[in-house]
Amino acid sequence: MPLADQAAELLLERIRAGEWGLGEKLPGETTLAPQLGVGRSTVREAIRQLAGRGVLVSRQGAGVFVAALDAPEGWDTVLRKADIVAVIEARIAIETEAAGLAATRRTPADLRAIRRALAQRAEQRSDIENHVDADTAFHRAIVVAAHNPVLIELFDSFTPRLRQSMIEMLRIRSDFGSDADHEAHIALADAIADRDGPAAGQRSRAHLLSMKEALA
Repeated sequence: MPLADQAAELLLERIRAGEWGLGEKLPGETTLAPQLGVGRSTVREAIRQLAGRGVLVSRQGAGVFVAALDAPEGWDTVLRKADIVAVIEARIAIETEAAGLAATRRTPADLRAIRRALAQRAEQRSDIENHVDADTAFHRAIVVAAHNPVLIELFDSFTPRLRQSMIEMLRIRSDFGSDADHEAHIALADAIADRDGPAAGQRSRAHLLSMKEALA
């Protein structure tokens, strides 16, 4: 581990241990450097790292202060640790809202993209990996049609974690791509085409809830 990373972890451990409380000022670089066994430039880099993680804050002319008593885990780490049920619950929150927004905001081009993705999904009902990818593309087309960049970013952050989990789940269940399942996706696309926001949100939620219940 690089020296700056090691120094940052040592500082974080001391903050977690309560050596400095919330809002307290850290000692200067000349004091911290010998304590951590590194040079002043390494201390500066360690402080920059912890500032970037929201633990420390530098105030011009005043010094470095504790802004949080622990560092939140990165988004990728959270998703790696989350089980598939937790990810689906988050999808319910995101996609239900996205479907309702898509119904009111979708353009003709958005609707064509949703229909194309739906047709491709219908063709990919025999191979698990291709089916998961086609299904993801369909749901992403709906999120894009909501015209909310934050929702798109959230959905895309789930995709790698979701893909592998869905593939593993379908391999265990060995049943996917049923007519009833595809009909549910057609009904969702139709609600968006009809600009029926409440129906689109309800159909998205019902589909994802059924997926969650199948994991129980």
